[in-house]
Amino acid sequence: MERLNDSFTTLAEESYVEFEEKRSLFIGRALRTDDEQAAQDFIKKIKKLHADATHNVFAYTMNKGVLARYSDDGEPQGTSGMPTLDAIRKSGVDNACVVITRYFGGTLLGAGGLVRAYSHTASLALEAAKIVTYEPYSEFVLECGYSEYQKYLAYFEGCGVLIDDTTFEAKVTVRFAVKRRLGEPVCSKITEMSYGKDVPALVGERYDYR
Repeated sequence: MERLNDSFTTLAEESYVEFEEKRSLFIGRALRTDDEQAAQDFIKKIKKLHADATHNVFAYTMNKGVLARYSDDGEPQGTSGMPTLDAIRKSGVDNACVVITRYFGGTLLGAGGLVRAYSHTASLALEAAKIVTYEPYSEFVLECGYSEYQKYLAYFEGCGVLIDDTTFEAKVTVRFAVKRRLGEPVCSKITEMSYGKDVPALVGERYDYR
């Protein structure tokens, strides 16, 4: 079984925000993207959706910041794409793409004004996408009796166990996951509660959050 790396911070969902500055409308969107193709697909979708916009600026980063791309899309160099990328980096997220659409309102913002507007819109979009930290979780399968199941369920509620599935047949089969660092003590506690009769079996790992 391949062991997962340490925790990482990314986005939980796609976001949509609007910000207006001197009649220019900035629309920010952020999305978790686990590879460059996903980021490019997201950018293309937004560009198609807002083909009539003045600019569709983007930035994305992944692989712990090793891969990073941005585009000013016609805005003065350094006033939009880089500030958007900086907002992603400052938020601490990885595997994330931000696209900011601008509809020009007729008033020039100047270089400083553009930097502030794009940075602010990017930060709003990232916050709206719900920044979460995923940790390695160990997945287990446990077979037990019905009375033991009730005791384990009460124990699980207090130690952050995620119940994935429960099957009720001759015995109860519980599929659950817990933060990897808590896997050994949780299993030891179950074994202790059952006097060695019930021993959870490790079946996999995944990233999750609670």
